[in-house]
Parts: sequence; C-alpha cells; structure tokens
Amino acid sequence: MIKKFSTSIKILIVSFTVLFGAFIIAPSVNAAPADYSGGVFNEYTYEEYFFLSGTPIKFSGKATITEKERKDLLTKTYRFTLTSKNGDKLSRSVVYVDDLTERTDKGQTTAQSTVKSYSEKVTIGKSTYTLDDYQFSEGTVIDNRPASDYYSGNMIARKIYKTNTNDLITVHLTGRNVGYENFWGATETQIIDQEIIHPFGRSYITSKVSDSKSKVLQYEPHDPSLSSFTGGHAVLSNSKMVGEYTYNIPYGSGKGTIRLAQERVPKIERLIVPKFRDLSQHWAKDSIERLYSLGILDESTQFFSPNTPMQRYQYTVGVLKAVDIRVLEQPSNKRAPRIPIFKDLDPKEPDYLFVESAVEKGIINGVTSENFMPDSPITRVQAVAILVRALGMEGRAPSPGYRTNYVDNSKIPAWGKDSVYVATELGLINGDEKNYFNPNKPLTRAQASAIIVRFLDFLESDLKQNYRDDMLFLN
Repeated sequence: MIKKFSTSIKILIVSFTVLFGAFIIAPSVNAAPADYSGGVFNEYTYEEYFFLSGTPIKFSGKATITEKERKDLLTKTYRFTLTSKNGDKLSRSVVYVDDLTERTDKGQTTAQSTVKSYSEKVTIGKSTYTLDDYQFSEGTVIDNRPASDYYSGNMIARKIYKTNTNDLITVHLTGRNVGYENFWGATETQIIDQEIIHPFGRSYITSKVSDSKSKVLQYEPHDPSLSSFTGGHAVLSNSKMVGEYTYNIPYGSGKGTIRLAQERVPKIERLIVPKFRDLSQHWAKDSIERLYSLGILDESTQFFSPNTPMQRYQYTVGVLKAVDIRVLEQPSNKRAPRIPIFKDLDPKEPDYLFVESAVEKGIINGVTSENFMPDSPITRVQAVAILVRALGMEGRAPSPGYRTNYVDNSKIPAWGKDSVYVATELGLINGDEKNYFNPNKPLTRAQASAIIVRFLDFLESDLKQNYRDDMLFLN
C-alpha cells in the first residue's frame, strides 16, 4: 500500500496525529486498507476476522498506524490490540519498509516493500497462536499524472504460527492492490488469497477490502424569501471502507461469506454563494455556480455572460484550479523578472503561474512556438485535449489508423484525435444531436463550465466506481 506520490516530491506524509476514541492513525491524504488482514476501520474502531482456529472469529478494538520517511525509505508501523465478544485476544505489531525509486524522466515511482519486524499472538479459549516467522515482499508502481496518481502492486508472503501444543500452521498469501489519488478522491482496493496449511487439513480464505475517500459537491437550499441569496453549495467529504471474506474450511466451519463495513463521520464545508444576475433560467446555471463557489471561476461582476466564448487562458487556469494542481514557485530573487514562456503572456498576471505549470506538465501547448494566444476562444478539441492530458490517459486510445464514431471524424486534427476518442469513451464529452463533434467550434463560457463539472464528476465518482465496485464485484 503506497501513499501519496507526486512529480515534485517522492511522498507526502501528514505530520500530525489524529486521535478519535479507540482509533489512532497518523494518515497521509489518501485511502489505504490497514495491513493485509482484510480489516476495516473508522475514527473509533478497527475490526477483522481471524480464521486459524477453523472458525471465523471477529476481533475489534484499537489500531495504531504510523509512518516515517527518511531519504528514499518509508517505514510503516501497524499495531493492533483487539478482542472478540467472547474475550479472545489478538495483539499484532508489524513494521514494513518501502524502498522508493523515483523516475522523474518517466513520471513514475516504484517501491519495493519488505517486513522489518513482526510479532503476533492470538489467544482463543485455551489455544494460543504465536507468529514464529513472517516473510513478505511487495512491488508497486505509481504513475504520477497531473490530475491523478494511479498505482498497482503485487504481494507474496508466508506466515508460520506455532500453537501452545507445538503444532505449526503455515499461511501462504498472494495478493494485489490497485488505487488512485487526486484532490477529489482516493480509493485503494486490496485482494488477498490465503492458503492455510493446518494439522487438520487445508483451508482457503479470500479477503477483499476497499477504502474510499471522496469530496462531493451538493446544493444546500436557503428557504427564507427575505434574504440576499437563495442557496449555495457545500463540499461533503466522505470516507468509507467495505470488506468481504469468503472462506472454505473443510475441517471447521465449511464454506461461507462474511462482510464488514465502516464509515467515518462526514465533513461538510460551506462555500461562497454566487450572485450572478444573468443565469436565472440558464441551462448551465448549476455548473457555473459550482465552479464559482469553488473559486475555479473568479468573476468580479454580477454578470457571467454565459454565451460568450471561453478564453484559452481562463479555461486552462480553471482546469488546473479544478484539480488543485500546485503551481510553480515564484523566483526567490524578485529583482530578476520572470521570463514568460510565451511572448504574449504577462508573468505579472495573477494566474500566470497556472498556465506556466500547465505547459511544464504537458497539459497544453502554445498555438505557435512563440504565442499562447490567451484571449483566443478555446475550441472543443483543445478543451478536451487539456482534460485528457491532465488525466494522463491519451495513451489509452487505439493504435493509429482508427476512426472515432463522429460523423466529422476526418475534421478532428491528428494531434487531438486520441484525446477526443478517450474523452468520449470516458463520458466526458459527446457530439451534437446529429453526432458531429465540431472540433474547431469555440466553446461558450457555459459549455466550458459544464465540461469542467463533468470532469470533476469523473474524478469524484467514476474512478471510485472503477477502482472499488468493479474490483469487488467483478473479481
């Protein structure tokens, strides 16, 4: 399980510790299951099932997870103090070390994980199970894209337990995890297969667990009629873990399925209220007001002018603000003026660094080698290319020579065809009523707002569907 990665730093660790009742965690900003036992948790409680006795036993209680980074090594410590409803006890302490290698030339990071130290003792009635040996290896690759990081890992492990009657129980584990992280959400899904070699026979356990965090925009009405506004938006931050065990224990409980779920208390944040006077009946009113409330669109008047063209400069800035991309830092020597990346850009403009960052990250190019043409209308193909490049998914188009399904496929420029294909497959855009894409048609400010909101919905919901629900229910 690999935490937050970016192209500018190897790993981002939150330095504070949060304490809620019985559950303590020093988290990074992303989602991740706790260890490799299929357990779930919220702010208060951690719970998992234990199978070595031949019967599934539910343990719950306190879990502590801490992380430390030193140079290219990340050390993760897991400690569990758990009990069952019958008074059985489980204590476990495991330390993993991730050796990180950043390939800035490839925009990727790899990690090799090993176990540094371990201890585990489980008491069930008169029987005890003590972890005598733990061999573990995991490899992970992280693709660092501007709008979202994606990662995938594979693990293999072997545990040997000794009982108080001097029996040995060997557990072979193989598994994989997939995940993503962006400003609007993060999900990691882990699937672990276990083969338990017991003196009484063999049993097989599969655990599936997924941790998801998401931020959702929702409208909050304001009912009083004698007021300066009618309502506004809020950001609702949610976090939920779901898990499932399927087991086959011939010498014990036989076959069965058990499910777990824990949800954290949501966090709600109210946003500023837009007061545009020219949107009351406009079809894009909700999209425009969402972006304004988030600060993605920063208008200084009461008129949005939804049907006028959206400028290249403003659209680029809006997309980068929408995905919360960190811009380049200003030069420390303020006496040396910043040299603009294009002749027609002014480094003194408040949002100039967003455009420079977008160019540096390969999200957008100039119209020519010397000119960005910031005030020119953004076209449909340009707007779509920016979104797909930010996701890093332009390479998911078919091999060259394919056709899109649009009637005017031949008019889509070669440089933007991959992005148009991918954006259509992802549901980010579609054609008009006659299935024309109209690649060179300028976007209005209303249309551009609607496309950015659909992009946010993809980051909020579609990725979670793909990385959690599809993984859990289709595997």
